[in-house]
Amino acid sequence: MKSYLQKIGFVVATKDRPDDLGKMLQSISDQSIHPEQIIIVDASVEPVEKITIKFHQLNIKYVRHPWPSASKQRNAGIKSIGPDIELIGFLDDDIVFELGAMEKMLDFWRQAPEDIGGCAFNLKNPVSRSELALKRSSLAKWFGIYSRKKGVVMPSGWHTLTGTVSKTTFVQWLPSGASIWRRNIFEKFRFDEYFDGYSYLEDLDFSFSVSKNHRLAVVAEAGFYHFPSPFGRISHYRFGKIEVANRLYFVRKHNLSVPRCYLGLFLRLLMSSGFAVKTRKITYLQRAIGNCSIIAQSLFYMRNRYATVSHR
Repeated sequence: MKSYLQKIGFVVATKDRPDDLGKMLQSISDQSIHPEQIIIVDASVEPVEKITIKFHQLNIKYVRHPWPSASKQRNAGIKSIGPDIELIGFLDDDIVFELGAMEKMLDFWRQAPEDIGGCAFNLKNPVSRSELALKRSSLAKWFGIYSRKKGVVMPSGWHTLTGTVSKTTFVQWLPSGASIWRRNIFEKFRFDEYFDGYSYLEDLDFSFSVSKNHRLAVVAEAGFYHFPSPFGRISHYRFGKIEVANRLYFVRKHNLSVPRCYLGLFLRLLMSSGFAVKTRKITYLQRAIGNCSIIAQSLFYMRNRYATVSHR
């Protein structure tokens, strides 16, 4: 059964990136079809409302948010979306659409079966990652840590990237940087606000939850580019801590394999340490130290919990 959905509204969580936000909004303005509504949820130190005012041809609603958190900002944006919006999308503030991308995406949704819950635009400039060769090795696949298949979630809780697809591809998770969802999805699902502050893996958690009951797709014809902004980032040490803590939380929440997750985390630690030696860049070392900090803390907690249970 076809649904012929037409009205799209986007939520954009932003912080301290006025130039990037302006380029993103310009790329929407250049489209042959405009969304019905755009909600800008701003946690910047200096408000970016003046940027949004320049795009009077777009129906933009500006919402000021008291602190930065992609999960909380997106949830706040969902609450602000107009009642007639049929499709709710999320955009990072540092992406740029290809011409015609919005029209191609709407064409997809006009013919989408009812079991399609969400889809993503097609990333045309994926970052080349030197560690993928090790991740895609037979050993990593055998341990259930990684796979050569695009957009899957492994038993370890590690996810594979979608990169650029040559044809519309069905996946188990979607990055939220340029994605669209049926409105009724949000009757049951929201972004988990455990992923606070720098909300790493919040999109994996949200989309994987949805995928258990709905199909997800990456639409090949609807292209976009991601130009990662240097602003709004955190230290490599702090990211090293967050990537371990959030991965373990995701694995436990979805009843995946904790032992396999730890194998993946040790592999991640080894890669960061190896790159630190190879490139002599302190950022890799800082990330590895952050990894070690949370892995040690988690193992210590598990040991104490086991000891407490065994003595009861």
